Amino acid sequence: MRHLPLFALLGWAVAIFVVSSFPNPPDAGGGEWKYEVAHVIEYLVFGALAFGALRTYLLAQPIAVVVLAAWAVSVLYGMSDELHQSFVPNRDSNWLDVGFDAVGGGIGVAVAAWFRDRGFGRATGRG
Repeated sequence: MRHLPLFALLGWAVAIFVVSSFPNPPDAGGGEWKYEVAHVIEYLVFGALAFGALRTYLLAQPIAVVVLAAWAVSVLYGMSDELHQSFVPNRDSNWLDVGFDAVGGGIGVAVAAWFRDRGFGRATGRG
């Protein structure tokens, strides 16, 4: 059970990679904002999962270290995803998307840390 958060994170990373491997249709329609929201949401989940996985293995570290590490992992994975997309036909790669990934990852990490601080997700609970 200890490795479950890591497997969840890796599974989500694989899902992002697979979806990024599909070429976009020439006219996906719906406006650019839908893609930006999608980046924020997918990396919100990634950030929360990264926090959970790293918290499992970095128990001796201060929570701030885990938060920064989880956010860094989210941003680095977002960067690698944009690099990957640059090789996929009909996909584009840009730094603005990495920015949306970073925002989403930060929100996900913050929410996960907030819930952890309130006693959710701990084996021993509070009090």
